[in-house]
Amino acid sequence: MAVAVEGVEVQGEGAPRQDEVLTKPALELIAELHREFDGRRRELLERRVERQAELDAGGTLDFLESTQQVREGDWVVSPAPGAIQDRRTEITGPTSAKMVINALNSGAAGFMADFEDANSPTWDNMVGGQANLYDAVRGTLAHRSEDGKQYALGEQTATLLVRPRGWHLTERHLVVDGEPVSGAIFDFALFLFHNGRELLDRGAGPFFYLPKLESHLEARLWNEVFSAAEDRVGLERGSARATVLIETLPAAFEMDEILYELREHSAGLNAGRWDYIFSAIKRFRERPEFVLPDRSEVTMTVPFMRAYTELLVKTCHRRGAHAMGGMSAVIPSRSDEQAAERARDAVRADKEREAAAGFDGTWVAHPDSVEPAREEFDKVLGERPNQLDRARDEVSVTAADLLAIDATEGDITEEGLRSNVNVGIQYISSWLRGNGAAGIYGLMEDAATAEISRSQIWQWIRHEAQLADGRTVTPELVRDVATEELERIRTEIGDDEWFEREGRPEESRKLFEAVALSGNDEFVEFLTLPAYERLERPS
Repeated sequence: MAVAVEGVEVQGEGAPRQDEVLTKPALELIAELHREFDGRRRELLERRVERQAELDAGGTLDFLESTQQVREGDWVVSPAPGAIQDRRTEITGPTSAKMVINALNSGAAGFMADFEDANSPTWDNMVGGQANLYDAVRGTLAHRSEDGKQYALGEQTATLLVRPRGWHLTERHLVVDGEPVSGAIFDFALFLFHNGRELLDRGAGPFFYLPKLESHLEARLWNEVFSAAEDRVGLERGSARATVLIETLPAAFEMDEILYELREHSAGLNAGRWDYIFSAIKRFRERPEFVLPDRSEVTMTVPFMRAYTELLVKTCHRRGAHAMGGMSAVIPSRSDEQAAERARDAVRADKEREAAAGFDGTWVAHPDSVEPAREEFDKVLGERPNQLDRARDEVSVTAADLLAIDATEGDITEEGLRSNVNVGIQYISSWLRGNGAAGIYGLMEDAATAEISRSQIWQWIRHEAQLADGRTVTPELVRDVATEELERIRTEIGDDEWFEREGRPEESRKLFEAVALSGNDEFVEFLTLPAYERLERPS
């Protein structure tokens, strides 16, 4: 039964334990934060639009003159609490009960429970996920699968971190004064309200990952939201800690400033590699020299990606903050030991590079990847919790280095085109069915993969890119490939009735083509925006 809070309308119904999650005090906190900060949020989103117009008109990105004194200043962030001093492996995933239990039991140092890219924001997922985390914090979370298997938390569990949605997303099921609230504030406020004090009493704390930031002003807004929320729920300032994902190209030019704005609440920076590639395509979409090859060719060792990660480690360690590595998305097979070992070798190679580069920890997407990832960091760290003492003074990264996108070598191939179409449509199908973390061809995919897939196709069409065999990438070619790949997916699934009913193939294809083939029309900033309009509202 909905509680009455002036100006607040709960328009969602029937979510698991909704009345326990959306209590009157929790809704009052959300409403207060919305009223105080939503105007600023909207202004900052408008600033993104203005900056894009500047880039489309021939502008570029550079380090800010106005914040030079911050970059040159001698300051550090507040030391990390003991619970997150050692972060050598972190696993990520959505907030379903089974996932939360398996991740917390995985042996990883931390678990990032994701309300963002690995989550499909159905009302059930958003509210039910909060209920699951409430139980997890208190050690009572349990789950019974359809086959009767029981899942329960072990005695030793990973440290919990939570990723709320980005500033660009709203929660349409909760309206304050006639406007939908920010998804970021909804997710953050509910978790902090219900669990902040409990976590501190248990020796941990309310720890967060902040996605999709594009400027230090957006970090400043988060810092003010943290402080206001802490004051309202009676927590000491600095109790909440945040690791910011540097997953947009503009943010790479403001890493010092982002840490500075959040210095009381900072827990470091993370190299959000997949969204970073998407951002590079998106922000310089009008630059033909920045057309990228197949996404499989855009590895962490290409010049612009290497520059960004090296600068991230150097910046973090100079400021006493943790530098967290990127995602290893492979899913080791449990039926083919040779395939499983190849997957583990891929994890080891990725994490060996990160540990050698000075990162303090890293991400994996599957419990079976925890051990090989940890082994590589153990080799470098030993008994030390991190390598904050490694300054990386030898690193020197310029604006030109960060923008060396045109130095990425590789071809655009039919195979790469097919992969983008196939994975993009499959992921959207999964997302529309309420699953934001989809295992596709041995990789755990989230929204970032679909964003790269569709933005690359948009870029190739926009600039009349040619495949290695000489054909030009056109909307007609992409549509033909989509028809063929959908038939391939149907064959692989082997259940025509399920494919047509549950898979929503035509709707998924229509949405993918809407964001990939818009051509000279406006580039859609995030595919999850139009997708959200179709979620739980089948066309």
